[in-house]
Amino acid sequence: MKKDKQFLYLTTTGHKSGKLHEIEIWFVTHESKYYLCAERRENAHWVQNIRYHSHIKFWVDGQHYEGSGRVIDDLKEPQLIETVSALMDEKYNWSNGLIVELSAE
Repeated sequence: MKKDKQFLYLTTTGHKSGKLHEIEIWFVTHESKYYLCAERRENAHWVQNIRYHSHIKFWVDGQHYEGSGRVIDDLKEPQLIETVSALMDEKYNWSNGLIVELSAE
C-alpha cells in the first residue's frame, strides 16, 4: 500500500499584488477533490487570494493540476465540513480551520 502524501503545493494569485504565491499545506481528498484547512481562516492570505481569484494551480505527488478553489460554507454544506474534518483528523489529528475545496479542471 502506498503511503499517503503529507503535503500539497498550492499556487494562488495575490489579491493585491497579482503575483503568484506558492504554499505547502496539509490536504485530504474526497470524491475526486482536494481539501485544505486554513488555520488562520479568512485571515490567511491564500484564502483571500482564492476569494478574489478562484483560478489556482497545485501539485501533489508529482502531479500538476489547474482548476478552481472555493471556501466551503459551513451553514450550506455542514455534511461536507463534517466529512472533511473527520478525514483531516484521521490523517493529521487536526482539523481546526476554514475548509477550502480545490477542483482540478
